[in-house]
Amino acid sequence: MFEYIQGKIAELTPASVVIDNQGVGYFINISLNTYSALSGKEQAVVFIHQVIREDANILFGFFDKSEREIFRQLISVSGVGANTARMMLSSLSSAEIKNAILSADTKVLNGIKGIGAKTAQRIIVDLKDKIGKSDISDNFLLTQNNTKREEALSALVMLGFAKNPAEKILDKLLKANPDFEVEELVKQVLKTFSK
Repeated sequence: MFEYIQGKIAELTPASVVIDNQGVGYFINISLNTYSALSGKEQAVVFIHQVIREDANILFGFFDKSEREIFRQLISVSGVGANTARMMLSSLSSAEIKNAILSADTKVLNGIKGIGAKTAQRIIVDLKDKIGKSDISDNFLLTQNNTKREEALSALVMLGFAKNPAEKILDKLLKANPDFEVEELVKQVLKTFSK
């Protein structure tokens, strides 16, 4: 099993890259996100997921480990193959996919070509807990408006609080006190849970 392949970019298309490593050219399937990250570079390190079948040995490549991790989680879902997972990662970033799964947003997943309502629901049901347990700092797509909320939520989840009840309390607190800092939010939620 390959962990990564490093070398010169011999060929790059939106769907694939050929990495020349000491005279051997590796044909690697990639997502549009990885294509964008590799564009304009002469050298690259591509993290690999290898699929070995009776009739083929296929390499899928990713610019970073977090994209490869979400790819591996997606293909663990019944009905989601490697090409479907690659299509998903071409349509959305790995952080956007994680957010859609964590917030049970079937509309976002449905918007991806080849993902129907049932598949979107299956992905959410199968992966919500797995993604929730993975690296907390990776789980949230932070925007300026909800950074405090997400930082406080991350801290609470790491402290062992259930995500959904903590989210509800944080939303109420921020509605009433939009100026609260992260520390104050966490303290207030802890007070609420200790009542």
